[in-house]
Amino acid sequence: MTDQPSAATPMNAAAIPMNKVSAAATPINSIPKTTPTTGGGGYNGKAILSVDLGRTSTKTCVSREPNNVAFISSNVKQMTMEQVRGGIFEARATDPLMDLWLEYQGKGYAVGQLAADFGANLGVGQSKVEDALVKVMACAGYFKLKDEITVILGLPYLGLDQFEREKNELISQVSGPHVMNFRGESISINVTKVWVMPEGYGSLLWCESQPKKAPTTPDFTRLSVAIVDIGHQTTDCLMIDNFRFARAASKSEDFGMNKFYELVAAEIEGADSQSLSLISAVNKPKGERYYRPRGASKPTNLDDTLPNLKEMFSREICSRVLAWLPERVTDVILTGGGGEFFWEDIQRLLKEAKINAHLAAPSRQANALGQYIYGEAQLSANRAARA
Repeated sequence: MTDQPSAATPMNAAAIPMNKVSAAATPINSIPKTTPTTGGGGYNGKAILSVDLGRTSTKTCVSREPNNVAFISSNVKQMTMEQVRGGIFEARATDPLMDLWLEYQGKGYAVGQLAADFGANLGVGQSKVEDALVKVMACAGYFKLKDEITVILGLPYLGLDQFEREKNELISQVSGPHVMNFRGESISINVTKVWVMPEGYGSLLWCESQPKKAPTTPDFTRLSVAIVDIGHQTTDCLMIDNFRFARAASKSEDFGMNKFYELVAAEIEGADSQSLSLISAVNKPKGERYYRPRGASKPTNLDDTLPNLKEMFSREICSRVLAWLPERVTDVILTGGGGEFFWEDIQRLLKEAKINAHLAAPSRQANALGQYIYGEAQLSANRAARA
């Protein structure tokens, strides 16, 4: 690919035609009521696949409808083809998200909950380039995409050199034709374009594309704004000046929700901090947070320990953010699963520092949705240039 934007390329308002309308006040936008659909979306008939490579779950979409973003647990397990085919005996179709498997280049892979059942963990500590191609293939298969497609992904911004190196590696892996057997069905796709952006930037595009809700709503295209994406493995801190990505002032820190899950697991005998059940229980409403480790005779009520751990961890995150935050920043957009989880505490702490805080909504889907919007804008610009 020769026309991929580098991290140094300003992703500015001119490149995103739909961003002239400002986002709403905190929370920045609400989730519109939509009817979930299946199948590939796209621009002028060409499918666009957005894949947010989260460490807890892969968030993926083929439209800008929040309710149509699919969540696929990030577990991946390489297996023999005989092993991944072994479950095809059900009398009727099963939920594909609970039974994702594929065969690619002579190897078998279980993805998501199926991989977790076979013992795969979330891969904390690994580069997100690892298993990225398998996850992209699983997303394409889930949405039943075929033929030519465009893919947009995000990577942590762990420094310009590393970002560029991993970006080029990811583009090389994903680009081009691919043939796979997805849950018993042969699928051929040709990835003609791959764009990779720093994790968190999609949330800004999503927020800025939403209808303006009030006259006091900030116009993020005219501000020095920070995006703080609190994910499972990293906290991504992006500095944006008037919609220009300030690459030298941005960074991703190897500190995220996984550290919080480790604190929770340490309070429970036999608990696994990468357990999907533990992660699910932590994120449930108060009164429903019960987790039973394997072998335990009764579940633990996480409400007994979560409030104190949550407040302590919020202060740790906020201290790290304030230590990084450039002086010219007036507004911070919190996003990601951690952004939503710690919103109340971090908002209060930022307010004490005289920083305006905003919450992307829906936080966990915002990056994937913004990446999709970026893909739409790029295809539109390319067609306009050729016209």
